[in-house]
Amino acid sequence: MARFQLARFKVSWTALLTLAHFTYLLVGATIFQILEREAESNNRDHFQLEKLHFLANYTCLDGLALEKFVQVILDAWEKGVNPSGNSTNPSNWDFSSSFFFAGTVVTTIGYGNLSPSTVSGQVFCVFYALCGIPLNLAFLKQLGKCLTIRLGRLKKGMVSVVPHKQTVEALALSLFFISGSLLFLVIPPLLFSYVEGWTFGEGFYFAFITLSTIGFGDYVVGTDPGKEYISLYRSLAGIWIIFALAWLALILNMGSRVMQHVVVLTHPGFKQQEEEEDVSSCKLEDTSKI
Repeated sequence: MARFQLARFKVSWTALLTLAHFTYLLVGATIFQILEREAESNNRDHFQLEKLHFLANYTCLDGLALEKFVQVILDAWEKGVNPSGNSTNPSNWDFSSSFFFAGTVVTTIGYGNLSPSTVSGQVFCVFYALCGIPLNLAFLKQLGKCLTIRLGRLKKGMVSVVPHKQTVEALALSLFFISGSLLFLVIPPLLFSYVEGWTFGEGFYFAFITLSTIGFGDYVVGTDPGKEYISLYRSLAGIWIIFALAWLALILNMGSRVMQHVVVLTHPGFKQQEEEEDVSSCKLEDTSKI
């Protein structure tokens, strides 16, 4: 009877996760459609009106010539060339920008605003990513271990002040989360907002979209042709991404553990189910070795 209940719980838990996952996607799709579709339609209409006004003011041009020019602009943008400004715009492939691009490759952020345009560059990017992504994962894992060690030392140091272990763990985790949030999610957006001319909300949006490796590419640092950046600006942004990813990965790992702990408390059979699955997998491995 216990096995039947355990099997039934296993099926219901899988079904629950599946239902929650796709429900979350459907809700997100619905909300994004409500929020963005009307704005997209307005922007499209505004662009068409601007084209008509342009043709009315410059009668020497016809619609076909304008469409060709728009296509030239789109092609330039797809190749990483900013259509605004002139030929004196900063290069997208100086060392600082190239370092930033290499970081977006190995971290799989991929903003999409810049990519190799030569065949040799594209081939190198493929092999560079094949080797760089595992190396980056190993590096982030090691950084996470170092941060965990630091967090453990912080707990030991606080034990002498606060004798209760659970209180110490809560305080240490809170201090680690708050300090990391300030260092990686509050101060950098403030700096980006100042340098790029963004609002703090836009800077925070860029930081989160970057560190979550979503990388839409609608906001990217160091791409405004009307601004003069220091030579190491984008390189420093790349270094920020690497260390912030390690911190965020540790935070997400802690959140996963908390969720697992909550599941075990609310469904005691879940832990027993995991243990039985581990035992079964070990037996299968032993059988395959024989």
